[in-house]
Amino acid sequence: MKRCLFTITLALAALGATAQNRKAAKRVESVQVSALTVARVVTTLAADDMQGRGTGQPGGVKAAQFLAAEFQRIGLQPMPGATGFEQVFSVYESRVTSLSATLNGAAVPADKALLFSNQPALDWTNQTPAVEVLTIGPEEKPMEFVGRIMRPGQNLLVLLDPAHADVFKRLQNASRQARLRATEAGNTYSTVLIMAAPAAAKPVFIVQGKTQQRVVELRNVVGVLPGRDSARAREKVVFSGHYDHLGIIKPNIAGDSIANGADDDASGTTAVVALAEYFKQRQDNARPLIFTAFAAEEVGGFGARHFSQQLDPNQVVAMFNIEMIGKGAKFGPRTAFITGFDKSDFGALLQANLTGSKFRFEPDPYPEQNLFYRSDNATLAKLGVPAHTISSDQIPDDKLYHSVDDEVESLNLPNMTAIIQAIAQSARGIVAGQQTPTRIAPEPAPTKP
Repeated sequence: MKRCLFTITLALAALGATAQNRKAAKRVESVQVSALTVARVVTTLAADDMQGRGTGQPGGVKAAQFLAAEFQRIGLQPMPGATGFEQVFSVYESRVTSLSATLNGAAVPADKALLFSNQPALDWTNQTPAVEVLTIGPEEKPMEFVGRIMRPGQNLLVLLDPAHADVFKRLQNASRQARLRATEAGNTYSTVLIMAAPAAAKPVFIVQGKTQQRVVELRNVVGVLPGRDSARAREKVVFSGHYDHLGIIKPNIAGDSIANGADDDASGTTAVVALAEYFKQRQDNARPLIFTAFAAEEVGGFGARHFSQQLDPNQVVAMFNIEMIGKGAKFGPRTAFITGFDKSDFGALLQANLTGSKFRFEPDPYPEQNLFYRSDNATLAKLGVPAHTISSDQIPDDKLYHSVDDEVESLNLPNMTAIIQAIAQSARGIVAGQQTPTRIAPEPAPTKP
């Protein structure tokens, strides 16, 4: 009889444990990305009082403090050895204070000339040795020269045909931002870009410019959700987005000068916060998860570069970099694309985990834009990490890109929330340690203007 009672007791205990496990599993599966969190965070980051979250500006510091408070609220931990969520580091800044130019005897209008330089001063003429003249005609593709323009290997005078006014505008916006560098000396070469029709004769020019130098303190915001399987402690998964934007830029007709950056990239940073909250509530991640909001993506990717130096890339199994997911993709609702789809099986794994859902990931439809190497995934991708960017922006046709009109009102928040939910669902296999993407073959990367 005692044996019978003991057997019954064990059976009841097993039934109870099974019921508890089922209840726990049901609770975990009921966790969803919070639409309220998505709306609140993106609205806060893109508000006017953030002043466009400019690099090294008060609005950027305010945004970092807000994100650190969010990581604290969610219950993340600082990186090992850190005392808080802000990963502070210093860079050097150059700002153009003056630029004048004459071309073939005529003064170049101030709004038709740009200077990219780390040097305190330059004084060039067509008699100055070692100044190369690069002419980009109306039929050429100026985006192919952007890396060379932004980071020249020798002193460079660029004559850009007015047919490329849209590219000139993008470079103009970039030139208004601080020129940052990791070392005090920086590049010893400079670029002067003039929008002018090419002449048949060799150009005669005079160029004079000055820059101002200072040290700038920047900060990434980094939080960790420790893994639940100690055997996988060295298998880190990164979720990232950049929280910086352009700050204050040239006013539009209505006088608005705040580049709010709602889509670029308050949307991706919001996804990082929402995913941290999601995985914290699930409490089932075998691998350690690192959630990071990068500084200074818009001015050279310095935040991602500093972050990568704090990790062993061989201990990062995947990076989900999220950028510009606030608008619908060209493939329609409930879709997004993954850059570098062919460089690892990362995208294929994610799509396989969405089987049965209404959402799908597609390969990058804009290969000519070279997006894989134009966001913060590039730094770790160059080191072999399967680091990819997820986006939905129709960038060739996005008239709000890098403008004061990139505001929350332009975003499709339900679709944005659906994208974040799809990322959460598709990442489960990697987060659980059941899937490991193939490594990327290291290769050099051009830089984003």
